[in-house]
Amino acid sequence: MGNVKNIAILFGGASSEYTVSLQSAYAVIGNMDRKKYNPVTVGITQKGQWFYFTGEMDKIQNDTWCNETDCVPAMLSPDRTLQKLMVFYEKNTQVKIESIPIDAVFPILHGRNGEDGTIQGMVELAGVPLVGCGTLSAALCMDKDRAHRLVELSGVRVPRAMVLMQHTAVNKAYDFVKNIGLPVFVKPVRAGSSFGVTKVVDMIHLAPAITLAFKYDNRVILEEAIDGFEVGCAVCGLDKLIVGEIDEIELDKAENVSGFFDYTEKYTLKNAAIYVPARISTKKTQEIKEAAKRIYRVLDCAGFARVDMFLTPEEEIVFNEVNTIPGFTQHSRYPAMMREAGYDFAEIIDKIIGQAFV
Repeated sequence: MGNVKNIAILFGGASSEYTVSLQSAYAVIGNMDRKKYNPVTVGITQKGQWFYFTGEMDKIQNDTWCNETDCVPAMLSPDRTLQKLMVFYEKNTQVKIESIPIDAVFPILHGRNGEDGTIQGMVELAGVPLVGCGTLSAALCMDKDRAHRLVELSGVRVPRAMVLMQHTAVNKAYDFVKNIGLPVFVKPVRAGSSFGVTKVVDMIHLAPAITLAFKYDNRVILEEAIDGFEVGCAVCGLDKLIVGEIDEIELDKAENVSGFFDYTEKYTLKNAAIYVPARISTKKTQEIKEAAKRIYRVLDCAGFARVDMFLTPEEEIVFNEVNTIPGFTQHSRYPAMMREAGYDFAEIIDKIIGQAFV
C-alpha cells in the first residue's frame, strides 16, 4: 500500500440522525482518493455497538451493513502507544484479537454521541489524529446556549433566548414569551437536524412544545423568531480558511406546515428551495463570509464546519448555529457551497482529511 494512510470512517451512531450518517458516509467513502487513503469502515449501531465492516459499500447506503457476514465487533484502543482498531474474532468460544493500524479517524456522525464532543474526546484520548473539529469545539457548537453566548461576545448578534431546566417553573417560560412576543422557537439545547424543534405561534402550544423538546435533551432553549431568511457558509481550514459560496434557503411558508426549515424539508426540499450563491449583494455576501470566519474561530472550529445565520429585512446578520459535521452527500449544502467556490466533492474531502496530518 506504500504511503497510503488508513482512515477509520465512523458511521451510523447512537443518534436520531443515524440514517443521515449512513448517506453521508457512503458519499465520502466513494469519493476518497484511494491512492492516498484507505477507508477502514467502522459502523456504530443505534444501540451503540461497534463493528468493523468489510462488506459492499452499498450496504451502508441502504442500511443492511449490520450483519454477521460483514461485521466483526471492534473498538478503538484507548492506549496512545498503539493507535489501532482492535477487532475481535470469535470461533468455537475462543476470541482472537487482531489489530489494524489507524492513521486518522474521520467521524461522519451527526447529532448526539458523535457530533457533540464524545467521539472526538475518545479519539483525542487515543492519540489518533482527528479529522474535523476537536472535543471543545464539537461540544460548544452542539450546545446552542453556550455557542450563542460566546458568539455574542464576539460582536455578532444572536436571538434573544432563555434556557429551561427540567425543574424550571413553566410560568417563567410564559413570562419570557410574553416579553419578547410570538412566534418563538422551542428547541432541545443539544440536538441536530431540527429534532424536537417547534415554532410556537400561539401560547396554547408552548407547553406541548417544551414537553417535546425535553424528550431530546435535559435542557430546552426558547429563542425569538428572527424575521428574514437563513443563509449558510461552508468553512474549511485551520489557520488559513477556505470559504464556500453563501447559500440561501427559501421556504414556501404557505405550504410548509412547521413554519421553518425542519427535518423533512432538510432532506426532501418538499416546500423549500436552496439557492447557491445566495441572491444577495456582493457586499453583504462578503460580510456574511467574514462573520462566518469569526464564528468559526470563536468556537474553536478546525477542519470543516457549516455556519448557519439569518439575514433580516434590514440586512442584519444574526447567528443561528454551527454544524461541525454537516450533511455530506453529493447533494448536501456544504459540498454544494464548496462546489460553487470551485472545489469539487472529491477535492474538498481530500483537503478535509489532509488537514488531520498538519
